[in-house]
Amino acid sequence: MMVVLQSFVLAFGALLPLINPLGSALLFLGVVGDAPSEVFRQLARKVAISTVLFLLIVELAGATLLTFFGISLPVVQFAGGLVVAAMGWQLLNEPSKSETGEKSQAGEDNAGPLEDKVFYPLTFPITAGPGCIVVTGTLVAHASRYATEQNVFAHLGIALAIVGLGFLIWLSYAYAPLITRKIAPQTVHGILRVIAFVLLCIGVQIGWNGLEMMLKSMPR
Repeated sequence: MMVVLQSFVLAFGALLPLINPLGSALLFLGVVGDAPSEVFRQLARKVAISTVLFLLIVELAGATLLTFFGISLPVVQFAGGLVVAAMGWQLLNEPSKSETGEKSQAGEDNAGPLEDKVFYPLTFPITAGPGCIVVTGTLVAHASRYATEQNVFAHLGIALAIVGLGFLIWLSYAYAPLITRKIAPQTVHGILRVIAFVLLCIGVQIGWNGLEMMLKSMPR
């Protein structure tokens, strides 16, 4: 169970700032526009389920893709760790955007039936963008370093983290109008800065683990 918990915390902490449910709720609100609360709840449920399934497919297919391309796990850990750390650094130094700016940016795509937008753009890329795919693949490589039995528990931890994030997505999107009124943009900005620093540390740790494995495998 300790492996499940460690994998859960690692995956949850790495994916949370990229999915950013509170910040993405602003974009979601801009796409949906002025709609009844029931519409928000229905779309939030569908987007949350779509995001969870999308990331679970990436998790399941990650190991197969690594085998197909002949990429070793330490290399993926090292390269993926650098990417995750770079994402954390970018988020840490990203200038804050005003709520109005985010809404107007999202509002450019506000055309056509909302049901047709459940996967694109509401699931991908607004909720889970390319960064989530890279990080999920890195987490899969990181989990695959365990023995067979522990490997299963590590993947279970990642899956539980994805499901937990899906719940946060549903909660943030279903009540997006209320959240935007109750939470100031400055508060969201401060929370994201703290989470971005944690993401930076996670990336450095994953990269170091991969580098350590590569150094140990070198002939002396």
